[in-house]
Amino acid sequence: MRGLHLADGVCSLRDDLDAPITNPGETRVRVRLAGVCATDLALQAGYMEFRGVPGHEFVGTALDGPLAGRRVVGEINAGCGECELCRAGDPRHCARRSVLGILGRPGAFAEELSLPSANLLPVPDAVSDDLAVFTEPLAAAFQVLDGLDLSGVRQALVVGDGRLGLLCAQVLLDAGLNVDLAGRHPERIELFERRPSFLRGAFEHDATPPHERWDLIVEATGRPEVLPVVLEAIRPRGTIILKTTAATAATLDLAPLVIKEARLVGSRCGRFAPAIAALADGRIRPEALIDARYPLERGPDALAHAARPGVLKVLIEMTSSETDR
Repeated sequence: MRGLHLADGVCSLRDDLDAPITNPGETRVRVRLAGVCATDLALQAGYMEFRGVPGHEFVGTALDGPLAGRRVVGEINAGCGECELCRAGDPRHCARRSVLGILGRPGAFAEELSLPSANLLPVPDAVSDDLAVFTEPLAAAFQVLDGLDLSGVRQALVVGDGRLGLLCAQVLLDAGLNVDLAGRHPERIELFERRPSFLRGAFEHDATPPHERWDLIVEATGRPEVLPVVLEAIRPRGTIILKTTAATAATLDLAPLVIKEARLVGSRCGRFAPAIAALADGRIRPEALIDARYPLERGPDALAHAARPGVLKVLIEMTSSETDR
């Protein structure tokens, strides 16, 4: 089987990869299109000492199982099925889970993959491959709404105008909130029909921190130095959602969090159904984030392109007829 393989920080195209093992209750999927994520780049840089086939954003065709012949997307966490969390319907936090292209399960940068059949969702005919490949990151963005009471939210803020920050802003706008977006690229809000208000430089190291301005703040930069400013900017009893993990350790004074009685919430993967629904009815259309696409044969070039500053989304097509554009 052909696919990309990461080892010791080097991404190479291989044609001798083993076909994915399909355990009982799993479905084999032929990958049609995959998206390069910041996590893939972190794995290449040494995160988790990863070796194997990366990639977890995909749309493909089910080759067997209940959805055989259908286009599908798949939730990436595969739980053990036996622990308390799995029995409660939450394999995302199973201590023995495998994670597609990240932990213990070969990923989507190959011709085929396997996932539990229960993880797969059919893609509606109205959703193109270019849209469907965004299901996983859009589901992660929708996760910011999980368990959140929006009734008292007057103003929301997303810090970071990268791929995930832009999608989080769209989700909050879709929920009917007034949304500000803090970042460095004001032109990016033009990529969507619904646009947040843009704040440039408000969270840079030499800026005066906004004081108690927002009821809800989504931190989507992963930069530890932003957190003290976010604590200053949140209103009393507001909610701060950390959407990315910081690349480096940091010391943080939590006194403002206690004094303001604010909530600090971690947020990771989300369920796919809300994302699929938003794509199907056109409420969120992220295809404008696509900067380039490459055939699998040029997969290493795709990862290098995705790592360039300012690049949003790079796609890998499992055909040999396409070139980057």
